[in-house]
Amino acid sequence: MSEYHIPVLLDESVSALIDSTSGTYADATFGGGGHSREILSRLSENGRLIAFDRDSDAIANRPDDSRLTLIRSDFRWIHNHVIHQGYKDGIDGVLADLGVSSHQFDTAERGFSFRYEAPLDMRMNQEAEFNAADIVNTYEQADLEKILRLYGEVDNSRRIAQMICKAREISKIETTGDLGKAIESALPKFAEHKFLAKVYQALRIEVNQEMKSLEKFLSGAAKSLKPGGKMVIITYHSLEDRMVKNFIKAGNIEGEVEKDFYGNSSAPLKAVNRKPILPQETEIASNTRARSAKLRIAEKL
Repeated sequence: MSEYHIPVLLDESVSALIDSTSGTYADATFGGGGHSREILSRLSENGRLIAFDRDSDAIANRPDDSRLTLIRSDFRWIHNHVIHQGYKDGIDGVLADLGVSSHQFDTAERGFSFRYEAPLDMRMNQEAEFNAADIVNTYEQADLEKILRLYGEVDNSRRIAQMICKAREISKIETTGDLGKAIESALPKFAEHKFLAKVYQALRIEVNQEMKSLEKFLSGAAKSLKPGGKMVIITYHSLEDRMVKNFIKAGNIEGEVEKDFYGNSSAPLKAVNRKPILPQETEIASNTRARSAKLRIAEKL
């Protein structure tokens, strides 16, 4: 597990999640299984854990534990699976770590990182047909600009989109190296890696439809919880954190609180922590990928 991915905010998230050692919980983003293993270590023989991942590499990383049901699925379908597994009255808690696993970043051929020369892929579900190369070679310039701006908060997103479109007229952009060369002259000096990280984040989010999945997941997870059940979410960038914060506040990703005739909010959750929990400096020192993590906790009303 440690070679696959180091779990972030492990004790903080699992401690917030579990109220009953005999309860039923869900790990919506199994990944390297770090959070799942910690949850299982705190459950009694009567406890149960349902875990989800769409990456076949993650599924192959499962522990041998009869209390675990591991489902290969996008977490947007969590409520369907909870019902299918027989928990019609709901489960006791849901945890989701929204970060990309170290394994995905560090496996060159997956194409998640500009550090390696590799096919421009970025699919979390390796059986999906649509990849990052399809985006940069087929999207209209305006659409490229939009995803770069919205999902990556990329400066000069219009110029970057123009450069991609110009480069693909000469030859197809198929690899990470091809993309790097296409936009090389626009990379800011002394901040190339930070800029490229934003570009890659935008493409990855679009490839995997991460924002749409997150929106459906939040709604499905809230429906799946028993009253008093906990939703524990770890985010890594402002866009997803804003969505989680808004959903906890209002029950929708826009953050618009709807009230009934008597002024009561229709939001299904209440925040447990008003401000997000951040990793300690010691954790960031040992795992730099934890530096942008934020933990939010909510309880089903």
